[in-house]
Amino acid sequence: AMGLMISGAANAALEANIGATSNYVWRGMTQTDNQAAVSGGLDFTNESGFYAGTWASNIDWAANGTGTEVDFYAGVSSDNYDVGVIYFYYPDHSNSDFSEVYGSYTLGGVTAGVAYTVSGVDETAAGNEQYIEGDTYYYLSTGGEVTDGWSLSGTLGYYDFEDDGVAATDTSFGHFQLDLSKSVEGFADVTMSISQAEAESGDNDPKFFVSLSKSF
Repeated sequence: AMGLMISGAANAALEANIGATSNYVWRGMTQTDNQAAVSGGLDFTNESGFYAGTWASNIDWAANGTGTEVDFYAGVSSDNYDVGVIYFYYPDHSNSDFSEVYGSYTLGGVTAGVAYTVSGVDETAAGNEQYIEGDTYYYLSTGGEVTDGWSLSGTLGYYDFEDDGVAATDTSFGHFQLDLSKSVEGFADVTMSISQAEAESGDNDPKFFVSLSKSF
């Protein structure tokens, strides 16, 4: 047993990442009022496929003000599947925290995934807090190298909101995103993106943004 523990520790990895983007877009919606964001994270993985990590970014929810998003997650993944749980923590907007369970499967270069809200708190129009659950996000994505180290990927998503009596978050919508990426040796991974959500999202302007990320 001790030998297995030592072997597992030897094959474990701890990786950090930093990033910057001209617009933090999540599921078709800006999280920074169409402004720039800086992010960073830390991930632990081992050869069994288990992983755990955390990631943080600045946010700006317009009328609700600026703040920070901190994500905590853990799961198990392989070349074909990924299942786990994630908690979205907003220290400056405590009534907005929520958690999801998620899973995805990749076959023939196409990934199908789903994320389901298992707990959260939101405010009604009257300002009363109430618990929410049952919101479901579905997506399909695919991509690959197109030429000389450039990769192109696309995502189609649909956010299906449960009727919780919170008017601002009860409207379901679809969105798409295209990403053109290249890894610049000695610098960072560079991604140019276009994204747009349906009008029901309340944020349906087309978004063009550039992102940089680096792991070490």
